[in-house]
Amino acid sequence: MSKSLLFMLAGLVAGTLTTSQAQTIDLAPVWETDTTLKTPESVLFEPGQNVLYVACINSGPSLENKNSYIAKVGLDGKVIKLKFAEGLNSTKGMGILGDKLFVTEMTQVAEIDLATGKILNRYPIEGAKFLNDIAIDTQKKVVYITDSGHGKVWAINGGKVSLVLEGDPLKGTNGLLFEDNQLLIGNGDGTLLSLDPATKKLSTIAKVSGGIDGIAGLGKKTYIVTEWAGKVWYVKADGTTELKSDTSPQKINSADVGYNPKTKVLFVPTFFHNTVKAFAIK
Repeated sequence: MSKSLLFMLAGLVAGTLTTSQAQTIDLAPVWETDTTLKTPESVLFEPGQNVLYVACINSGPSLENKNSYIAKVGLDGKVIKLKFAEGLNSTKGMGILGDKLFVTEMTQVAEIDLATGKILNRYPIEGAKFLNDIAIDTQKKVVYITDSGHGKVWAINGGKVSLVLEGDPLKGTNGLLFEDNQLLIGNGDGTLLSLDPATKKLSTIAKVSGGIDGIAGLGKKTYIVTEWAGKVWYVKADGTTELKSDTSPQKINSADVGYNPKTKVLFVPTFFHNTVKAFAIK
């Protein structure tokens, strides 16, 4: 083999390594809240006010639990208002449409005034068992909801509830993210799916080891996905995955994450650990 060919091959290998290294990320701890956030399940970054909304189940998720609340937290991890909205039933995923905050309860979706924290409306989901996450198409003004108990995806559009998708391969549907006219769905078997709402076509993006609780879009078809038990995964644009954090041995959960794209900070609710942790993505 000629020297020139050897040099060319070496350059290709070096380029491949450089590209591979550039595709990875690291999570650097920034802060952790105090433990006044009881059973935080979901974090939502709100860019208008530069605050976080944290859905706190406040005990276990059940139909009997009417003591859940939404906390408002600063980007420094300090609690601004512990019970911004209260009297809720096992709050989980959240989304914002206009000046309204939507949050799942066990069998219905609550609509909350962002200015006052007052509950304005509730949308019952027929036959729902365990409503979980929310994602919103702000252009078409559609609120998407998962029911983990039945493996279904629902929608609220103009106040009307409709079934979007059910059946195989959906099961234990949880995390949701809407971007680029696609609805990303975290399946209970660890598959990250992409749904075209117009055609109902499903495709697989990636697979991790367990059910996907939270999904955060990092841009350029890369994502963070979490498993409730404590694993945080980085999903690359080619669908390969890297485990970036695992606190399951310490029994510290990683539920439905929030993300600030401006500062590249990830917010992870720890559920029974009663805190939210912030990580800089580098």
